Amino acid sequence: MRVGTVREIKNHEYRVGLTPESACELVAHGHEVWVETGAGLGIGASDSDYEAQGARIEASAEAIFAECEMIVKVKEPQAGECAMLHEGQILYTYLHLAPDPEQTADLVKSGVTAIAYETVTGPGGALPLLKPMSQVAGRMSIQAGATALEKAHGGRGVLLGGVPGVMPGKVAVIGGGVVGFNAAQMAVGLGADVTILDRSPEVLERLANHFESRAKTRFSSKANLADSVAEADLVIGAVLIPGAAAPKLVSRAMLETMKAGAVLVDVAIDQGGCFETSHATTHADPTFVVDGVVHYCVANMPGAVARTSTYALNNVTLPHALAIAGKGWQQALRDDPHLAEGLNVHAGQVTYKAVAKDLGYDHVPVAEVLK
Repeated sequence: MRVGTVREIKNHEYRVGLTPESACELVAHGHEVWVETGAGLGIGASDSDYEAQGARIEASAEAIFAECEMIVKVKEPQAGECAMLHEGQILYTYLHLAPDPEQTADLVKSGVTAIAYETVTGPGGALPLLKPMSQVAGRMSIQAGATALEKAHGGRGVLLGGVPGVMPGKVAVIGGGVVGFNAAQMAVGLGADVTILDRSPEVLERLANHFESRAKTRFSSKANLADSVAEADLVIGAVLIPGAAAPKLVSRAMLETMKAGAVLVDVAIDQGGCFETSHATTHADPTFVVDGVVHYCVANMPGAVARTSTYALNNVTLPHALAIAGKGWQQALRDDPHLAEGLNVHAGQVTYKAVAKDLGYDHVPVAEVLK
């Protein structure tokens, strides 16, 4: 199969769909790999690094979209890229369609077969292709929040770890999954006063056993959530409903109870955000203020640490890319029901139930597509 990867064009997105090492694996399995010139520069990979692994360098994204049977990316295709997709082509990337009706309409119109990293499952309902970026984003959320808390960035001037004789900052982490766990680890490491909220007794028990006295756990009832948000200097939104829009857990009214200069970091912004006042921002202009509360809502947080993120992502996406290229997408999905969960759009049909429900499309089950 001819597999292509292009330079990401989303604002301050430096990751790349395939590393030179991943290109090498695909070539070793008998596939062609086309790479847009400069695609790997954000991770320190030159065109010659790709050529040394057997890849072909192309001067334009247009040629790759036109000629390659599968496109491997990181972020969702932008409008100009959607216009270059075509029927019979495979798109393998993060999509986050539920809060993005325009992209969904473009993919449906194109006729492409779109497989989303974020809905591919693993044993026990895990999301293995989302996990490494959730780990990165969770850890980065504390870095970003700590910076936003500085007075020069609009925050209330609180050092999360405090100093002897001065209390540490209070961090509330909403959601105890991969993002929340990693955020809590970083905040605890800085010496902050950390509370993790979740609605699952099993998750709360696991977190309590792991952190012991270093972090507090709290059941995420409406009253407990409101109390924790009001007390916090930094709130991390780390909730996820796979494939669906994130629930709006922190309302505009709750902002009025928060301290002036407190910070909200919405890691769920890719799925529409879990704060009512959130809207997506970029690394170029990452924050905005509503009712005296600083909001950090960058939709591609891991793009800031592109090398770490790209290699972590390729570790989990490459095996499926090899299966799709080697078997064809239909057989690869038939052989692996976890990979089949990644199919979101095919030939003008929406095949992921949560996306169809949220955006008003008829849902066509993957099993029907694979008949």
